[in-house]
Amino acid sequence: MSRVRPSAPLLLGFGFTLALFAATEVEAQRAAAGPPDWPCVQRLIPELAWGTIWTGPSPEELEQAWWEDDEVGRVARFATSRSTPEEQAQARVREFVESLPEEKDEEKGEEQADEEVERRLTLLFAGLFELTNRERRRTIDGIRSASRAQLARLETISGMVDELEERRADESADAAEVERLSESLFWEQRTFQQRQQALPAMCEQPYLLEEKLSRMVRTIMARMP
Repeated sequence: MSRVRPSAPLLLGFGFTLALFAATEVEAQRAAAGPPDWPCVQRLIPELAWGTIWTGPSPEELEQAWWEDDEVGRVARFATSRSTPEEQAQARVREFVESLPEEKDEEKGEEQADEEVERRLTLLFAGLFELTNRERRRTIDGIRSASRAQLARLETISGMVDELEERRADESADAAEVERLSESLFWEQRTFQQRQQALPAMCEQPYLLEEKLSRMVRTIMARMP
């Protein structure tokens, strides 16, 4: 079976595709107001701010780090793990929240009991927020790395197109070499297109992580004293 290779008309059409992609890339960057290696239409927000999703006590004023509470640490790590389905993550957070005592401890007094519940809920938020922010940063770094690779690949393809056109215009060019370059260009173009198609799904990931965190936060806030 012969392998399908690009014809001259296809290569000219691809040259137009390159120009179209470049224009689309510029528009996306303008819409996102991000750096040149940010390919998403969503605006780049490198870091989440806890104040935008949390109305409880400041986690920065906690006297204890969230990981120093063993149970809080286990819940936060489980709920933010990549391998944990969201339904299980939400259920584990809800289980922790519901496990906190609602009845007042007569020895501690009502105010002290409320403060303890509030403290542990804030610790849980701090853990979920820090781990989600960390994963979100890794995701954004991955997107920008993929974008830089695509921009480099685009330059490579552009150079290959120019070289192929020059060789085809040269009557003394080696036909086998022209065929080899044509085939290399075909596969480079195909790789570029496949990876370009994967970018929109990658661009959704930071937003999805933020949404998941927001849903867990709502569960926590519903139990705040």
